Amino acid sequence: MEPTALIRKSANLQRRAEILHGTRAFFRHLGYLEVETPLRIPVPLPEAHIEPIGSEGWVLQPSPEICMKPLLAAGFERIFQVCKCFRKDERGRRHLPEMTLLEWYAAGESYAEAMTTTERLVGHLARELGFHDDLFWQGARIDLTPPWPRLTVAEAFRRHASLTVEDALARGRFDDLMGLEVEPRLGLERPLFLHDYPAACGSLARLKPGDPAVAERFELYIGGLELCNGFSELTDPAEQRRRFAAELDLRRRHGRPVHGLPQRFLDALASLPPCAGNALGLDRLTMLFCDAAEIDAVVAFSPEDL
Repeated sequence: MEPTALIRKSANLQRRAEILHGTRAFFRHLGYLEVETPLRIPVPLPEAHIEPIGSEGWVLQPSPEICMKPLLAAGFERIFQVCKCFRKDERGRRHLPEMTLLEWYAAGESYAEAMTTTERLVGHLARELGFHDDLFWQGARIDLTPPWPRLTVAEAFRRHASLTVEDALARGRFDDLMGLEVEPRLGLERPLFLHDYPAACGSLARLKPGDPAVAERFELYIGGLELCNGFSELTDPAEQRRRFAAELDLRRRHGRPVHGLPQRFLDALASLPPCAGNALGLDRLTMLFCDAAEIDAVVAFSPEDL
């Protein structure tokens, strides 16, 4: 990359540094321990639609969850991590194959508390950066005043999609309709938490007590941009093994590589307390706070620059 191109990014990179600093300060204030776990792991968590990148017979982590949950099971009650994650074939205006992820876990909490923590984090960063309760992104004003609305997936499909969530799942069109019809309409005036996903769309999430058709999973949308993916975590190793087997079967049927089961992760689940976790893309959050339309504008180097 030419030096002049880097200079044009200087304000965004400065703001990115402020976001990283503010994020760490926020979690330290809440009593979270910052941890570091290996980037290179023997096997990934089985997920049908995430393709890991190989590294000499192992893989580069698609997320730090595989190592962070065992720490929680060992007695670390509140932990967070800012790290690099890697996913093959993810490249676009909002995607990079190497991304910066913030992930945190809290024992004794559910996805409801995780949503509140997420709201507090973004609000804290907005104030630190001088935005207060207003964010302007790509010509639109977004009101950050809490509390932010929460909408179930079923209701979002009723409002915005051409099929109900049940019909979309039956026809194998859930992901298509979510990406094309639902997501672009979410969080346009105020940030919005989308929650209670179909059980089939939450392989690592606890099913909702009293309503096993949905998983306690949520995502945050601001300006139509998906920022995070959080859960009330599944703590039953037998159920998790069954779900992983189903994910591996989907990978086989789609002709994708199968890496086997993460046995040590499953063993750790037996000691995992009730907890909630969230994974938030810091590159995308930086896009919002820099009013950037493309993810390349908020990283020092994109893959094509190297």
